[in-house]
Amino acid sequence: MKLTVLGYLGGYPDAGHATSTYLVESGDYHLLMDLGSGGLLALEKVFDPLQLDAVLLTHYHHDHTADVGVLQYYYQLRKGDKKVSPLPIYGHTMDPLNFGSLTFGPYTQGMGYSADSTLHLGPFTITFLETQHPVPAFAVRIVESGTNKVLVNTSDTRYFSGLVPFAKNADLLMADTNFLADQPSPRWHLTAPEAGQLAKDAGVKQLLLTHLPQQLDLDTLKQQAAKQAVGIPILLAADDLTINV
Repeated sequence: MKLTVLGYLGGYPDAGHATSTYLVESGDYHLLMDLGSGGLLALEKVFDPLQLDAVLLTHYHHDHTADVGVLQYYYQLRKGDKKVSPLPIYGHTMDPLNFGSLTFGPYTQGMGYSADSTLHLGPFTITFLETQHPVPAFAVRIVESGTNKVLVNTSDTRYFSGLVPFAKNADLLMADTNFLADQPSPRWHLTAPEAGQLAKDAGVKQLLLTHLPQQLDLDTLKQQAAKQAVGIPILLAADDLTINV
């Protein structure tokens, strides 16, 4: 299983960097996880969007979905052979208006999931955990068949104890790390120490700090996470960063 970071900022794009957009691949299966602002341009640089197998959205905040509409236009207007038609876009069904927008003519088809769902997408088995965020949002656990490698994405969330068993023994934990330790409450994203502590408590093999802030010192962010992670390898998300899970 391979993860490519195409967008990693929270909230808004900045200085040419996109918001949350990730390509997850295994063999010839290609899953796009979230598609934030600038994400489609970033995807075009490394992969033909018409060759996607599916899109999975963790929630409907704009920094995770801003380019879904233009991807739908891409599938309508771009000439070329599509690998899958219509393209399935998986989103939770707790927001009927946003879920309904995932279906666009014969080009894309909204596919629903809930906290109890188990999806079998190509080589991936995917389960969900509802997180604690101002809108319904879901952490994602992806298990690759054959290797049993595990990738967990917290999506957007403040810290709560249920994250630990959900991320247990993951080979890679993608943690929403939008704040330094001194961020006052209420917080709807993890602080750097919380991300590090989650990685340690869950016994993960590697931690990727993502959904990063635009105006904070990322070296400090990483140092604060590392202090709690106690020896677990930590990476900062960056454009086109590729991780073999």
